[in-house]
Amino acid sequence: MTDRFALSALLLLLLSTACLSSDQDVQCLKDVKASVNDPNGILNSTWVFENNATAGFICKFTGVECWHPDENRVLTLRLSNLGLQGPFPRGLRNCTSMTGLDLSSNSFTGAIPTDIAQQVPFLTSLDLSYNAFSGEIPVLIYNITYLNTLNLQHNQLSGQIPGQFSSLARLQTFSVADNQLSGTIPSSLQHFSSASFGGNQGLCGPPLGDCQASAKSKSNAAIIGAVVGVVLVVIIGAIVVFFCLRRLPAKKKAKDEDDNKWAKTIKGTKTIKASHSIITISKMKLSDLMKATNQFSKENIIGTGRTGTMYKAVLPDGSFLAVKRLQDSQHSESQFTSEMKTLGQVRHRNLVPLLGFCIAKKERLLVYKHMPKGSLYDQINQEEGGKMDWPLRLRIGIGAAKGLAYLHHTCNPRVLHRNISSKCILLDEDYEPKISDFGLARLMNPIDTHLSTFVNGEFGDLGYVAPEYARTLMATPKGDVYSFGVVLLELVTGEKPTHVSTAPENFRGSLVEWINYLSNNSLLQDAIDKSLIGKDTDGELMQFLKVACSCTLATPKERPTMFEVYQLLRAIGEKYHFTADDDLVLPPLSSDGDGVTLDELIVAK
Repeated sequence: MTDRFALSALLLLLLSTACLSSDQDVQCLKDVKASVNDPNGILNSTWVFENNATAGFICKFTGVECWHPDENRVLTLRLSNLGLQGPFPRGLRNCTSMTGLDLSSNSFTGAIPTDIAQQVPFLTSLDLSYNAFSGEIPVLIYNITYLNTLNLQHNQLSGQIPGQFSSLARLQTFSVADNQLSGTIPSSLQHFSSASFGGNQGLCGPPLGDCQASAKSKSNAAIIGAVVGVVLVVIIGAIVVFFCLRRLPAKKKAKDEDDNKWAKTIKGTKTIKASHSIITISKMKLSDLMKATNQFSKENIIGTGRTGTMYKAVLPDGSFLAVKRLQDSQHSESQFTSEMKTLGQVRHRNLVPLLGFCIAKKERLLVYKHMPKGSLYDQINQEEGGKMDWPLRLRIGIGAAKGLAYLHHTCNPRVLHRNISSKCILLDEDYEPKISDFGLARLMNPIDTHLSTFVNGEFGDLGYVAPEYARTLMATPKGDVYSFGVVLLELVTGEKPTHVSTAPENFRGSLVEWINYLSNNSLLQDAIDKSLIGKDTDGELMQFLKVACSCTLATPKERPTMFEVYQLLRAIGEKYHFTADDDLVLPPLSSDGDGVTLDELIVAK
């Protein structure tokens, strides 16, 4: 079989397969119904599964809110005040897209599952209030890191409030009132009102009263020192006022410098440790980086992300560099140096070159070439007057595909990016795309590498993550392909990955889900950015859009490889003569699919 025939065969397979959701959410609701006692018969009468395979039929069930009324994809499960009984419902892990769970005002009993974070990892709202749940609050709730609301009020929970809840940085509403909790309220939760903790006789500390031992001690001290108490208060008050007045400027300064406090701790470090295999900045010391970034001031921050913070560095000659301060790396100094040697040897015109690195105490700093046009995300989402034309978008898509294909197929061993998005595709002065942050996922905390990739409180990254990650937590080449497909969708639609401005108001799904909906209703052409239509490139736009759809197929084996994606896009842009001689090595045919050509794409459209 020739390469061309093999590529053609895969395209026919890709384009004949719809991006349909699985039956997992249906099974989720079946398991929930089977695991609870429903004395009022509400679920038994309204949750009818027999002989009903209509798309979106579960969205009519009592308490079920879907991402879209025509899709069997649960967004929120609201089962409040239905008289349900029994233990915590089973099967919720199959509602893989669920972001809200409300079981309040029922008669659920028993313990809250210790693995609740694995069952419902992407919740932003969890309400278990007014039930009879008992036992301790599961510590691992802190792994549901995107929670905005956590309500455990009016149960029979005992023990302490886990101190690990300090990790719930997005928490805005919190209540454990009217339980049997004891101990000191964690400092990270003390900003919530006293009503959030009332009705727990054993709880103490702000915002409730002082803990018993401390209160007793203060009471005794007050009795013993009653005669001189007023005098002491006046003296201490005067000292405090005097001290605070003198400290006001210092406090303001300290607040302004919080962001670069870490930089002062390494200021005395004299050396920069770099691999000889990396093209380093000539004898640049840490002191040079400190000066070039103005002591890593917040005014010099040009980007932040999961892997770290990027600072703009201005050299004495007026040229620019980018210095990334990595988040906590779990590698030793020798392991980190070894990783840097490997990354320093990865060179391609569509990858942001790593110029050097610095190890200063526990800090790890990477030095990159500065990209003056910023990220692709910023360019796509400019105001109407600054939007990119179609040839430029196509050129960026081809170049970015080439860079990622180089990582997957030419590097030995191959490099998986793990966090591809339009924010990590940077543009130089000529709008040439450069992929950044490749290889950095291996330097992060192994847990963080997988879990925090999925979502933040506003679903910032959810739109890029392949659906199989929720089950496997494994990085794969086809996962990168899915993420890159979302980038291609952004290019051709002009939409954000998690918010579709042209969709109806009641649509709450991602960009991929919107494209699937349009495709299933033969309306795919409606997805294309209206500013690109009617300029004699409509055929190219549809071809590009179909390549993007093939990348975001739900089943990994049905997606093309990155080499195939690059070849498809390159064929679309052949008349523009974007690409120079190829430096990609044709990969062997994989076991998970054949190839695809643009000719067949045109035939199949």
